[in-house]
Amino acid sequence: MLTPAPQDPSPVTTHLLDFVFAEVWLRPGLTRRERRLVTLPCVAAADSEGPLREHVYAALSSGDLSIGEMRETVLHFAVYAGWPKASRFNMVVDDQWDRIHQDRGLAVPPPEPLLPLATPSDPEERLAFGERCFKDVNCLPYAPQRDNPFQGAGILNFVFGEMWLRPGLGMKERRLITVACVAFQDAPYPILSHVYAALKSKDISFDEMDELALHFAAHYGWPKGSHLNQVVAEQKQRVIQEWSEETASNS
Repeated sequence: MLTPAPQDPSPVTTHLLDFVFAEVWLRPGLTRRERRLVTLPCVAAADSEGPLREHVYAALSSGDLSIGEMRETVLHFAVYAGWPKASRFNMVVDDQWDRIHQDRGLAVPPPEPLLPLATPSDPEERLAFGERCFKDVNCLPYAPQRDNPFQGAGILNFVFGEMWLRPGLGMKERRLITVACVAFQDAPYPILSHVYAALKSKDISFDEMDELALHFAAHYGWPKGSHLNQVVAEQKQRVIQEWSEETASNS
């Protein structure tokens, strides 16, 4: 966290130190950088100002995330957790980036240029990109129809025609953020589909997904973590069965 540890003797602080930081953060299943990508969505969604500022500051000041990667994290979070919470997240990122440079006596560097975008500008080509990306990311043979604004303009044109294809974060990093986001939502299909796709694609290993569930539980709560853990167990069995069937059909 790059700040002094809290000293109060309350049970919350005691176990924050001896479990969350002395145990969970030090486990080998995920890197510290990867754990930050799980933590940031949790604290941004929890509407807790202090932890959000502290974790944004620590991720940037440590160099675990660059400012470009942090801003991509905010954008990805906005899609899966909502623009109002992401707006606050974005303001905190700007504040902490300024704070880091002020503390170091440095000028804040200019932002990276937004344009040109890495994805096509032609509407038809962009939708086609979105359809292919949707299939690749979700490990599915089909994509949504372009028949309404949510699916066509939102899912295909922007979420998969632009955001998932942006170069600022890698596929594994985007999956870590996404799984954390869908785990604190109450929509049953997205958590199932994104856990499944992360495992089926092998972007996140079975052991890494177990660690993700533990880290998520520590930062967003055990009830939601328990649900994520249950979904993980179910989707592991589904993926194992599919791999077995694929192996049999190829032999």
